[in-house]
Amino acid sequence: MMDEREEDADEEAWLQLRPVEPLPSQCCGSGCSPCVFDLYHRELARWEAARASKDRSLLSGEESQSCPSKLSPETFLAFRISAVDRLTEDTYCVRFALPRNCQFSLRPGQHLILRGKVDGLEIQRAYTPISPANAEGYFEVLIKYGELLMLASGTGLAPMVPILQSITDNAEDETFVTLVCCFKTFEGIYLKTFLQEQARFWNVRTFFVLSQENSLEKLPWSYREKTCFGRLAQGLIEELVGSCRRKPFALVCGSAEFTKDMARCLLCAGLAKDSYYLF
Repeated sequence: MMDEREEDADEEAWLQLRPVEPLPSQCCGSGCSPCVFDLYHRELARWEAARASKDRSLLSGEESQSCPSKLSPETFLAFRISAVDRLTEDTYCVRFALPRNCQFSLRPGQHLILRGKVDGLEIQRAYTPISPANAEGYFEVLIKYGELLMLASGTGLAPMVPILQSITDNAEDETFVTLVCCFKTFEGIYLKTFLQEQARFWNVRTFFVLSQENSLEKLPWSYREKTCFGRLAQGLIEELVGSCRRKPFALVCGSAEFTKDMARCLLCAGLAKDSYYLF
C-alpha cells in the first residue's frame, strides 16, 4: 500500500495530466463541430475514466492511419512535419506529410484543428490549409507569429497588462510572449489570478524573480518551476533571449536603476537598441 506521501505525489501527477479547459477567447465562435470545448469535455471524460481505473494508457487519444482520406471530428491523427519554409520575418509555411500520396479532399474554406506542444504546454488551434485541395501526399498551413519579451519590476507590471491582454484577447494574434515579473516576495506579487489565467494561453510564458525569498518549498507547486531567487541579471537575460524562437522585441518597465540594468543586459545578450523599448 502507498503511504500518505506517495498518495499525495500520485494525486498531483494525475492533476497535472488533467485537460486544461479552454478560455472563451480560444473559441472562434464560428460554430465549429467539434468546438474546442467539445474536445475538452471528451478529453476530460477520458481523463476521469483513466483516473478512476488508475490506467494512464487510456489517456492516449491520438491515432495514425495508413491512408487517412477522411478526417474524423472525434479523433486526432498524428502527422509528420516534412518541411518548414520561412516566407517573411514572422511567417512560416509548414508542410505535413500524408502517407502513400493520400489527399484530404477538403472543401474550400474548411479548416483543421491542429494540436501539439509548445514548451511542454499542449495547445490546439484552427488553421485553413493553403495547399491545393487535390494535393497528394501533403497539406500545408500558414503560421504567423512574433516574439515579445516583457521585463517588469514591481509596479512596472502595470503597463504590460493591457499589452498582454490585447494579444491574448485576439484569437488571430500569434505573438509569443515571455513575461518576467520581479518582486521582493511571493506575497508581494500582485495580479496573481490574472497572471495565472494569462499563462494558460499557448503563446504566453510567465516567470518570477524574487529578491527576498530563498526557499522553493514555501511556494505553491505551480510557481516552483518558473521562479528564481535573487536579482534579474545578465545570465538569466541571456537564457531568456536564447530560449525565444527568434530574437524578441523587449519591453522594460521598473525603477530607473532596473531599466538601466536591463538595457545593458539586453545589449550584451545581442539585442540592438532598436530591439527594445524602455518605459
